[in-house]
This record gives sequence, structure tokens and C-alpha cells, in this order.
Amino acid sequence: MEIRTVGVLGCGLMGSGIAQVAAGAGYKTIVREVNDSALQAGLGRVKKFLSDGVSKGKVTGEAQAATLGNLSGTTNTADLEDCDIVIEAIVENLDEKRAIYQAVEAAVRPDAIIASNTSSLCITELAAATKRPDRFGGLHFFNPVPLMKLVEVIRALTTSEETARTLTSFATSLGKEPIAAPDRPGFIVNRLLVPYLLDAIREYERGLGTIEDIDKGMKLGCGHPMGPFTLLDFVGLDTTYYIANIMFEEFREARFAPPPLLKRMVLAGYHGRKTKRGFYTYS
Repeated sequence: MEIRTVGVLGCGLMGSGIAQVAAGAGYKTIVREVNDSALQAGLGRVKKFLSDGVSKGKVTGEAQAATLGNLSGTTNTADLEDCDIVIEAIVENLDEKRAIYQAVEAAVRPDAIIASNTSSLCITELAAATKRPDRFGGLHFFNPVPLMKLVEVIRALTTSEETARTLTSFATSLGKEPIAAPDRPGFIVNRLLVPYLLDAIREYERGLGTIEDIDKGMKLGCGHPMGPFTLLDFVGLDTTYYIANIMFEEFREARFAPPPLLKRMVLAGYHGRKTKRGFYTYS
């Protein structure tokens, strides 16, 4: 199936990034948000990213103009009617995803593909909420989307071979490196990453070292670009906590259980960079 027009549901941090890379790759891209305020905030994020890239010499003026020319926004799901693929990047709530899928299916053609950017929910369960489970799959991008090269392509039990090939080819056309991930909690990356982050919190609670020394140890000793606590603040403590709970519910293994400190920080509203406070404080 040829992809010409791309729809994106949600213009938050992930949705705006997905819309930007799709428009930058030459696709006519329509991003849908629930209200104009959220839409303008998301489109403004794209414009700022491109503008900063131009000022730093990393993005040409021509590329900036072409990307913005391919990108439009809407608050009306019916405006997605010509989309060949619609990528959902809304809140990690099963009921809200089901509701938006119903609205999208009422608007798009029967052969259009729906993909979810979920980082944790079961793709087969999401596919079962649609009338096209064979034309549904997971496309898990990483933050920040314009810079991170990886995309996990996840097949539901019902995803057709043609849909899987189309999703993989589409990810490649965006300049990304797709990998095939299983439809299991955490897929590949978070399945390996989250236990590492949880272990770092547990060992800090046991007095292994200071937050700064643990971070420095993993950066300088293992060559990681950032230590576990810096990464936790970047990803979001609430996001990590949410994914960990889903993984623990599925596998019932102690290594997936959120440590008490993580739970209490999330309850306190210390979610990392986005709230200006996590394991570190941000001005």
C-alpha cells in the first residue's frame, strides 16, 4: 500500500514530533488535537524546533519551508478522511484510545491503516477495539522524535503481513531505523531499559551511592550518554511508573515492580523535567 497522506492523533510532545518527521519526509500531514489551544501549542513546538535548527545550521531554510508547507492542523477528526495511515499518539488510556479509533474509522477509508505509538499497551487489545484489526499495528517512536533514529514496529496477532511491511517501509521512509518488536509489555527497548532504571532507584535507596555518583559511574564507566537518574527525569517518572506497573501486572516478576521511592515521587508530583523537579531540580 502506498502512503501519501499521514494523519497524527495528538499534537503533544510525541505527536508533534511524529507529525514533523512525516511532513519533513514529504508526506502531506494532518495533525488532530482536541482543541485549538493544544493544537497551536503543538504546532508552535514544531516551528520552534525547525527555527532553532535553522539558526544552528542544522536545518536549511528550504527544508523548514517544505516541512511547514506539508503540515496542517485540525480539531475535526473528519478532516482525516484522505489519510492512508493515522498514527495515534494520545494519552495512555485504553478507553480514550478506543473512543478515538471509532471516530477515526468513521472518517477514513476502509483500507487505511491505524497505528499506535503506545509505549506499553497491548497492540492486539488495541487492534481488537477497531473494525480493521488486520490493518492495525504499533509504531513506537522515541523522544525526541526528530532526533531519535529508532522505531519499534509491533504486530498484533491480527496484523496482516502487508500491513507489517507497509509500517516498516513507512518508518524507513521517515529516515528511521525500524526493528520488529514482539507484542509484549515494554516491547524490546522498555523491556530491557525499565528494569535497569528501577534497579538504579532500588540501589540508591539501599545506599549504593549518591544520585550524582551513580549517574557519573554509568556515564563514564559504561559509556552511557546519560545516567539512570538523568534519564528517568528525561523520560518522566510518571511514565516509567506507569510502564513498570503494566509490566509487573503481566509478568508478576519482582524486577518489574516499581520501588517505593518512585511511587512516592510520582504521588508528590515530582515527574522530572516536565515538572521542573524529579531526582534533580530544574530551573
